[in-house]
Amino acid sequence: MIRLTGVELRRLTARRITLIGVAGVVLITAFLLFVTWKESRPLSAAEQHQSQLQFESAHKDWVAHHVQNEADCRESWDPNANPGANVDEVCAYPEPKASDFGKPQAVFAQLIPNLLQGASYFLLFAAFLIGASFVAAEFSSGAIGNWLTFEPRRMRVYGSKIAAAGLWFVPLGVVITAAVTLGTYVVAAQLGSTAGTDWSHIIGTAVRVVVTTAMGAVLGAVVGLVLRHTAAAIGLVMGYIVLVEGVFGSFLQSAQPWLLGKNFDAFVLHGTTYFVTKCTTQPDGNYICDDLEKTLTFEHGAWYLGILTLVFITLGALVFQRRDVN
Repeated sequence: MIRLTGVELRRLTARRITLIGVAGVVLITAFLLFVTWKESRPLSAAEQHQSQLQFESAHKDWVAHHVQNEADCRESWDPNANPGANVDEVCAYPEPKASDFGKPQAVFAQLIPNLLQGASYFLLFAAFLIGASFVAAEFSSGAIGNWLTFEPRRMRVYGSKIAAAGLWFVPLGVVITAAVTLGTYVVAAQLGSTAGTDWSHIIGTAVRVVVTTAMGAVLGAVVGLVLRHTAAAIGLVMGYIVLVEGVFGSFLQSAQPWLLGKNFDAFVLHGTTYFVTKCTTQPDGNYICDDLEKTLTFEHGAWYLGILTLVFITLGALVFQRRDVN
């Protein structure tokens, strides 16, 4: 099994689509860091001057009118039209601050979660695509039949291919997440702030991105084996994203905890939130709709992805064991 996995790892490394995919991931990572650097640059002297003028104008208006504005707001307040709202919060007119105007400072602790989440998406896609092509190509060319004449034990062959697909992407995931993290840290250190950095949380997120990358390669390999064509595997994924995540998810909001996308985010970000619109009829006949924020826990996402991966691996094993490879 170990020797078979080693052979599959060498085959995967030598494939052209693997090299193209890795090159694409590297270019996207470089572009992501470039955009981060560009967005983190401070305002020019002219822009800072304009921001100061806007602040002074807003502060002058607040000094002259905030008392009257608050009084008018309280006088016109209708609690029946604003159920659950607090008049003190709604009618508060806080004093403008200079920090509210202009470009906010780039803070590493605020930037890195979103950047690692973005990296997890394109790593997942690349891993799935390469994993699917890696296995499907053998069925399209008929090479799998020749391979089974040398190693007729199908489960060993299947296990080696799945293991190779997952293992190959672990180093790539580590390199990309490290590049994103360190690159963003350098940008923030030079142009913003690195205060308040929780390295345990960042490293945990990076590790989970590596895990999902390996999962994506394994799922791609299984789908490629079942469908036998890379194009069919890509079509299946695109159809799921458009029909299930897009159309079905937007119409049936209560089903969001069972969609792959939300559980993926919950796992990578160690918990995520989503919104559900709840509409009620008030005693006066008004129809009020509120967006309720719900939480999807890390544990839910971990179990979801783990069970999904296990089901796919089992399905692939059954198909490969029973189906004719010709």
